[in-house]
Amino acid sequence: MPSSPSSWSRAGAALRTWRTRQWTVAGLGALATAVLVGVPTDVVPSPLFDRAVPVQWWNYPALLVTAVPAGIILSTYLKDPSRPEPATPRGSRLGVAGSVLSFFAVGCPVCNKLVLVLLGTSGAMSYWAPLQPLLAVLSAGLLAVAALRRLSSLSECPVTASA
Repeated sequence: MPSSPSSWSRAGAALRTWRTRQWTVAGLGALATAVLVGVPTDVVPSPLFDRAVPVQWWNYPALLVTAVPAGIILSTYLKDPSRPEPATPRGSRLGVAGSVLSFFAVGCPVCNKLVLVLLGTSGAMSYWAPLQPLLAVLSAGLLAVAALRRLSSLSECPVTASA
């Protein structure tokens, strides 16, 4: 179970062993996630993209709360020569799902072509826009669980191939 106290303690133990390299990659990964999600959704202002609906106040913390665990997850993929790889790295599907959901969560409700085709402009504003904060919470939750699983698997005893 990912939320068991032993998972939390293993994840904490893994984080305590991180060196500058892992923290640097986690920070750069969080920054890259914020840019890759924030620029096309125009949460991070840029001349490349515009929004038809103004950015909501909660888009900024949602972007931050999803970028940080995404950076941590990215950093768990670094090879540590002093430690063998865990037998079954876990959490990658949840991390991908959480990252995709974060894009839909902070994006402009009427700029998303898929939402427009399915719901139309009024449906996007009436039905999709109110769901976006929930998507942000779900995205953050999926990324947090993925990070916890990846980190706790780093400090598990690896299974070695038997002869």
